[in-house]
Amino acid sequence: MIIIKSEEEIKKMQASGQRLNKVMDELIKMTQPGISTAQINEKALELVRKSGSKPAFLGYHGFPGAVCTSINEEVVHGIPSPERIIQGGDLVKLDIGLIYEEYFSDMARTIIVGEVSAETRKLVEVTQQALHKGIKKAQVGGAIGDIGQAVQKHVEKHGFSVVTEMVGHGIGLDLHEDPAVPNHGHKNTGPRLEAGMTLAIEPMVNIGNGKINIDKKDGWTVRTADGSLSAHFENTIAITDKGPKILTN
Repeated sequence: MIIIKSEEEIKKMQASGQRLNKVMDELIKMTQPGISTAQINEKALELVRKSGSKPAFLGYHGFPGAVCTSINEEVVHGIPSPERIIQGGDLVKLDIGLIYEEYFSDMARTIIVGEVSAETRKLVEVTQQALHKGIKKAQVGGAIGDIGQAVQKHVEKHGFSVVTEMVGHGIGLDLHEDPAVPNHGHKNTGPRLEAGMTLAIEPMVNIGNGKINIDKKDGWTVRTADGSLSAHFENTIAITDKGPKILTN
């Protein structure tokens, strides 16, 4: 069931998203060579709690961290570890959520650490652009498929692949609500978009094909099946009569 939010609820979600954005800014600054993903996680916990919020991911279905730290061929859900040290040339994906006054916000960013190839830089740029393309299609009277089509079209135009098995989602009083928000699709398909819907739109894009594998040992880390690099961007948005409103900024 899709839950329509009131203006007051959207204001609360924006307050949550603004706090999350400030946390993310600090985590991006510390994502440098020599830092462990466990240190990033510790800082995330500290910053979230300092903001008067709660970490959304910690303990969620058993996830052991406050932030997903995925590097290079890891797409999403990488588990923070003191043994995972960031190196120059890494592509680091940070995905984090928090709860403020019962309302969830969720966002992800890809950080280029040091020098990388032109193709890698293009992957990151295209993925970020695809997020904005998808957000622009979150219009009253449209459909979920409009968002996915915009993302997929932009990604494939540049020779990359969307991960079709992982999707964005509704968000509000729960981290994952209806509807699912795929990064592929066709115009005018899926649930209709209404004012008051709140969504987490999150393109995940691979240099190679879009296929993925889930780590059999930890049960969480998602990697590209062909070992190619992957990028990930996400914002929480609200659909309004005046157009989409980004809540995580």
